[in-house]
Amino acid sequence: MTNPDRLAPDAAVEAAIVRVLDAEHEARDAVRDAEGAAVAMIEAARASARTVGEQTERRMRGVRAAFEAQTSATVAALDAEAEAAGAAHELTATDLARLDAAVAALAAFLTGGPGQ
Repeated sequence: MTNPDRLAPDAAVEAAIVRVLDAEHEARDAVRDAEGAAVAMIEAARASARTVGEQTERRMRGVRAAFEAQTSATVAALDAEAEAAGAAHELTATDLARLDAAVAALAAFLTGGPGQ
């Protein structure tokens, strides 16, 4: 015959062991789920970083291209001005008369001649 007092504690111990094992399985599942979520978050962060890097690179290429275009246009304008400034200019009769008057005024000023 079995002792009824003995069965109750054994059943309680078995029930406690089952609860502990169930809790352990649930904890393992929770850890596995957390690891999966962490991996997904890491991949999402990496994808976001790649996207930001690609956008930054595109913007930098655009800024660089705009700067190069503006610089080329400025250099071309300066080259055109330099070429125009270095070109020979035909003096008109009016230009020659003004030049003669300016030379005469300068000579008079330097020599203390008439008009001083």
